[in-house]
Amino acid sequence: MSRPKNDTFLRALMRQPTDYTPLWLMRQAGRYLPEYRETRKRAGSFLDLCKSPGMACEVTLQPLTRYKLDAAILFSDILTVPDAMGLGLYFAEGEGPKFERPLKEEWEIRNLAVPDPNIELGYVMDAVAEIRRALDNSVPLIGFSGSPWTLACYMVEGGGSDDYRKVKGLLYSRPDLMHHILGVTAQAVTAYLNAQIEAGAQAVMIFDSWGGVLAHDAYREFSLAYIRQIVAGLTREKDGERVPCIVFTKGGGLWLADIADCGTDAVGLDWTVDIGAARRLVGDKVALQGNLDPAVLFGSPEAVAAEARKVLDAYGPNPGHVFNLGHGISQFTPPENVTVLVDTVHSYSRQLRAQAG
Repeated sequence: MSRPKNDTFLRALMRQPTDYTPLWLMRQAGRYLPEYRETRKRAGSFLDLCKSPGMACEVTLQPLTRYKLDAAILFSDILTVPDAMGLGLYFAEGEGPKFERPLKEEWEIRNLAVPDPNIELGYVMDAVAEIRRALDNSVPLIGFSGSPWTLACYMVEGGGSDDYRKVKGLLYSRPDLMHHILGVTAQAVTAYLNAQIEAGAQAVMIFDSWGGVLAHDAYREFSLAYIRQIVAGLTREKDGERVPCIVFTKGGGLWLADIADCGTDAVGLDWTVDIGAARRLVGDKVALQGNLDPAVLFGSPEAVAAEARKVLDAYGPNPGHVFNLGHGISQFTPPENVTVLVDTVHSYSRQLRAQAG
């Protein structure tokens, strides 16, 4: 695995000094870009787009053609793993992801099996390999997966949820079954991420999008414990290069110290967290990623620049910061405001380092 020409992102994750703060955006290849919408139309459906390595490569590269981003992230979906477990993923128009066969009966839960990532999810590995070739070592490629808890929410609810009634009901009435789902899913995620690393991913991220809906003790038992298990099972070195890991729990600010202690290299922060206070809390244990409110990008260009500078000022010119949004970019974001954000982060972070000497 040869080092990318621009390895600023990887060095920041390892808390090494960098000339500026690197930047990438969660969901950076998406509906806010007209070129993505055009490719999506050609694909016919979102799932067809995900399952076509050529088209997945095309949309992964689109934001890098438009913006000077410091990393690419594989274009895929977190729900490919439960789909490969046989739950039947589909996307209902205007309703988001759904499963044809959500987990309802005990026998269904007991029958859950770990899919072979190179067979049932081979199209993802083909996409990773194709994207790496297309990037030609310009910037690093990030692979990713959902966390076991987040995947389990969809697997039990059958889709998105407002109250998580089914999955939390199972958690409190049959914790043994909940742990079984999470245990099998953790094994599946570990194998899936390692297969992505083998195919060429140079960093990996675990998205715990729904960890923040759990009660204090339940988060540690039903989410973080399984994330810790995955991190411990990851391939952390490939061809002599470190493969860093990022863990992001949306709504996880209260558990920041615990997350930083799970073995990960970096912790993603949502926009409710003071990144300066977070850095003081974790010290030099992990790098931090984040954490601009995505809604800032609906503001004026001046507001976008000012809010980006606030995040950079709060973190300071210290090593170990990857700039990102506090969650995925909205489909309604004006693309020109992303240009303002990228330019501001790169130029202002250089100034901060110059002033710090």
